[in-house]
Amino acid sequence: MMILRTPLPSPFGRKVRIAADLLGFAGKIDVQNADLNDPADSIRVQNPVGKVPVLIAEDGTAFYDSRVIVEYLDHLSGGGHLIPRDTKARFDVLRLQALCDGILDAALLQVYEARYRPADMHVESWLERQAGKVGRGLAVLEAAPPKLQPAIDNLPNIGQITLACALGYLDLRFAGVWRKDYPNLVAWLDDFAAQVPAFAETKATA
Repeated sequence: MMILRTPLPSPFGRKVRIAADLLGFAGKIDVQNADLNDPADSIRVQNPVGKVPVLIAEDGTAFYDSRVIVEYLDHLSGGGHLIPRDTKARFDVLRLQALCDGILDAALLQVYEARYRPADMHVESWLERQAGKVGRGLAVLEAAPPKLQPAIDNLPNIGQITLACALGYLDLRFAGVWRKDYPNLVAWLDDFAAQVPAFAETKATA
């Protein structure tokens, strides 16, 4: 059985868990917590830079990061399911994934600033820079939300999955304050959740 090392609240781990479910691997992957604050956690051996998620294949090979893991799982399932084979469609999907990963990276940096630095040491210009990245990304997506009509195997693509995880993370760590300014994305996320049961099943509460 494959092993997925990730804290359950990780949006990047959630992306992999949803992808695995959609590709039929849910019962073939053992999800195990990774404690990034524990120097003794083997995550630093499985991924030298100590980041999650990490997928450990049955032969012991460790795959990271989430983009590589999803591509590996898509390959194992026959390919072309969550990442299109057609060149234009493929790069459209990968570009959407990159944008949403960037939103997540900026959101995580804001969380880490608050979590790991005392309040009197917070760098407001740094926090504003990261918030600006999130805001600009959401504005682009609000103006033209990705169509949810699945084009391949009746499945969403990895760009759409990453967007859903990004919005879910903003709900989890930022109390959903994004919702008042981005009604099209609110409606989009509702539609995604209705089509993909794994989104609710992978929701973290802490």
